[in-house]
Amino acid sequence: MTSLTPFHHAFPVHDINAARQFYGEMLGLPEGRSDTTWIDYDMFGHQIVAHEKPGMLPPEERNHANPVDDHDVPVPHFGVVLHMADWQALADRLQAKGVQFVIEPYIRFAGQVGEQATMFFLDPSGNALEFKGFNDMDQLFAK
Repeated sequence: MTSLTPFHHAFPVHDINAARQFYGEMLGLPEGRSDTTWIDYDMFGHQIVAHEKPGMLPPEERNHANPVDDHDVPVPHFGVVLHMADWQALADRLQAKGVQFVIEPYIRFAGQVGEQATMFFLDPSGNALEFKGFNDMDQLFAK
C-alpha cells in the first residue's frame, strides 16, 4: 500500500466546548489551531476541524442509516482506518470511558475478503464516527 497524504474534513458541531471535550479528552486527539468557533484536530495524521454551527438540525433530522452486515450504519459518518492493534487500543479506551456505541466494536465480514473490525459512535452534536481496523491493509479495497 502506498503512503497516503492527509485528508482534511470540516464538520459542524452545536457546541464548540462539548466538541473540545469529546475530540480532545474522550478521543485523545491532539488539538491544533483554534479560535472561538472552530478547532483543528490531528486525527491519526489527518486534519479534522470542528466548526460551531448554532441552531444546527438535531441528528434525527439529518442522519439516516443503511444496512451493512446486519447493522444499521449511520450515514453520513467519518473516521479512520487503523492497523488492528491501534483499533483495539482505541476500542478498549472508548469502552473504558463509557462511550455509547451506535454499533459496538465487532468484526465485520468475518472470514470473507475485506474482513475488518469496526465500531460506530456519535459525538455530542450527533456526528457519526466509524473507526475500522485491519490485520492486512491490502484488504482495504479488496473485492
